[in-house]
Amino acid sequence: MYRFSLFARFLQQVSSQRCMSTNISPIGFLGFGNMGSHMATNLMKNGHNLVLFDISEPNAARAKQLGANILSSAKEVSQNTDTVITMLPAGKHVYEAYLGNNGLLEGAREGSIFVDCTTCEPNISRQMAEEAARVGSVYLDSPVSGGVGSARDAKLTFMVGGPISGLHRIRHLLEIMGKNVIHCGDVGMGEAAKICNNMMLGITMIGTSEAMSLGIALGIDPKKLASVMNVSSGRSWCSDTYNPCPGVIEGVPSSNEYKGGFATGLMKKDLALAQDIVNELDLPTPL
Repeated sequence: MYRFSLFARFLQQVSSQRCMSTNISPIGFLGFGNMGSHMATNLMKNGHNLVLFDISEPNAARAKQLGANILSSAKEVSQNTDTVITMLPAGKHVYEAYLGNNGLLEGAREGSIFVDCTTCEPNISRQMAEEAARVGSVYLDSPVSGGVGSARDAKLTFMVGGPISGLHRIRHLLEIMGKNVIHCGDVGMGEAAKICNNMMLGITMIGTSEAMSLGIALGIDPKKLASVMNVSSGRSWCSDTYNPCPGVIEGVPSSNEYKGGFATGLMKKDLALAQDIVNELDLPTPL
C-alpha cells in the first residue's frame, strides 16, 4: 500500500510537471534564413515552442514543416511572447522589424526581452535599446560568429551587449544555439566586437584564398599546402576550418560549389560597416 502511494505521488508529480511545461511561454523568432533556420531548429529540438515570422514565404513554410507556429507579422510575434530573437541580414531590416509598421515594439509586452543577432551598426543597436526601454522592454545586441556550420551544430559564439541582468534571462537559450557566450559590455559592444572580428576574418580569408591560388599555380597539392599552413605560422580559422579551396575540407561551402555559406554580399556589408566606423574615427586601416 505504501509503495502504491509513493508511485501515485510520483505520477502526480510528473503530470504536474508536464502541465507546467505546456504553459511555458513560446520563444519568438524572426529570420529563418541560412543562419536563423539552424538556430531556430536547435531551439525546437530542445523542446522550445516557437512563434515565428519571416517575410519570405518559402522560409516560413520550411519553419512550419519543422514545427514552428507561423504568425502574420512581427507585431503578432511580440504580442504572443515575452522573449524574441531576431536574426536578420542588415541594420535596415532590424529597423523595419522593430520600428516599422506592425513591428515588434508595436506589440511588445511590458517586461519583454529582445535579442538581436544581426550584424549591424552599433548605433542602431543603441537606438533599438532606447525604443525598447520606452515600452518597458530590454534589448540586447548579440551578433554571432562561426558560420552556417556552427549554427547547424550549435557551436556559435554569441557576443552580447547590454545589461548583464538581461543576459542572465536568456543565457540558457544562447547556450542551446552556441558554445560560447561572451558579455562584451553595454548595448552596441556586441556589435563592436563582431565588426572587429569580421574585419579580421575578411582580411584573413583574402590572404588564405590568394595563398592557396599561388600554391596551386606552383604545382603543390592544395591539401598538402593546407596541412603545412595548419601547423605553421599561416594557420587560421580560414585555413583549418573553412578553407576556401574546393576539396580541401569536406562539408564546407567551398567543397559544395560554394553553396550554403556566408554570402559575399554580407561580408561586403560587414567590411563596409568597419570602414565607415574607422573613417569616422580617422583610424589608419590600409588593409
